[in-house]
Amino acid sequence: MDQIIKTGLLAYGMSGKVFHAPFLSAHPGFELYAVTERHQKKADLDYPGIRSYDTVDALIGDPEIQLIVINTPNFSHYDYAKQALNAGKHILVEKPFAPTVAEATELFALADRVGRKVFVYQNRRWDTDFQSVRKIVAEDTIGKITELHIRYDRYRSGIGVKSFKEEIMPATGLQYDLGPHLLDQAISLFGKPQRYDKILAKNRRDTKVDDYFSIHLSFENDIHVFLTASMLVADPQAAFVMHGRSGSYIKQRSDVQEEQLLAGMKLTDPGYGVEPEDKQGMLTCIAEDGSKSQQRVPAEVGSYLPLFDDVYRSIVYNESFPVTREQVLTQLQILEAEPGTGTL
Repeated sequence: MDQIIKTGLLAYGMSGKVFHAPFLSAHPGFELYAVTERHQKKADLDYPGIRSYDTVDALIGDPEIQLIVINTPNFSHYDYAKQALNAGKHILVEKPFAPTVAEATELFALADRVGRKVFVYQNRRWDTDFQSVRKIVAEDTIGKITELHIRYDRYRSGIGVKSFKEEIMPATGLQYDLGPHLLDQAISLFGKPQRYDKILAKNRRDTKVDDYFSIHLSFENDIHVFLTASMLVADPQAAFVMHGRSGSYIKQRSDVQEEQLLAGMKLTDPGYGVEPEDKQGMLTCIAEDGSKSQQRVPAEVGSYLPLFDDVYRSIVYNESFPVTREQVLTQLQILEAEPGTGTL
């Protein structure tokens, strides 16, 4: 590679261990250089020789580090991003990028002043299930899209132990947890919506924050996208239901990368990123003569490695990153808004 980018992780919990470290380690353009571990020191067991700092301040202050991954609780993203940029680091920030449009705009402006890059980690663009949806849209397989439903169903009736998801604080609740994923997928497919209708609800016993949301996005050319997530769905429905002028496509939530990485699978294992056959999407097409055909659609092999390749190419070759500032600000405008109807 033309340049090796020394990278530090601000945390080595589940996200650091699963969503970042394996890919930074595998990509030839990055060196997984350091991590913050406040309590137990475990990263060295997985990556011998990695530096482990006791505090975020110490890691950000290391002059060798060029890129910092901000994978800390939601409410801390803005402060750590600002601190890292002021220290002259490029940053890769997990969703949500910031709690508000104003804070995000401030961070983008700061990055421009100090000459550093800001990347927002929207890994669900690289899920196998969404990639198959994107391909159907790109290839015009079912004609002009009329309607798309994207769901993220879970059943977790109890109150979780992560206070930043359950207590009243900036960027809390289910809409800030799963909303960035679903909004980003819709925006990446169809651009900026013209209007939105948003519903939030609290259904779990003793919950302080929203645990259900439904957002209807209206796009140009009469395209309508419905985003739904709930913590109380005992029988998860299809993750993607899409209809067009000449057909439909239905796809279960099927990306296996998180599950495989948690189980210790390596990126080089033959089965990595390969979804089960029973999760293949169902494509139904109507021909001009009215005849109907159906077929299963196998997904491409999944990997989040291309996301990191895009980060590398942006830093080293100044190429554009697919998650744009405008897309991030549009997403945050909807998340920050009160329930109800708004225009963009």
